[in-house]
Amino acid sequence: MTGDIAFHEEALVDAHQHCSIHDDEIAASSLCDCFYCLAICPLAEVTELLGDRIHGVAGRTALCPKCAIDSVIGSASAHPINEVFLGAMRRRWFET
Repeated sequence: MTGDIAFHEEALVDAHQHCSIHDDEIAASSLCDCFYCLAICPLAEVTELLGDRIHGVAGRTALCPKCAIDSVIGSASAHPINEVFLGAMRRRWFET
């Protein structure tokens, strides 16, 4: 390893489930993070949410205010909001 903390695949998969159809969770968050561009920002900066329907469930999905990618997770998800966890998420979902 190169100093990175290894996260279990289960944690990364569970966190990924919190990046779509999550408007209530995002609204309950104080911070949001993007595991694509690794930005961490206050909720007030997350202003664009797209309507979605995934697996028959309707809701809205936040877009990152920095890169406009739908890879935003809120602090209300109970997953870490820090660069180490974001880096692990980016490697898992965008660099594989």
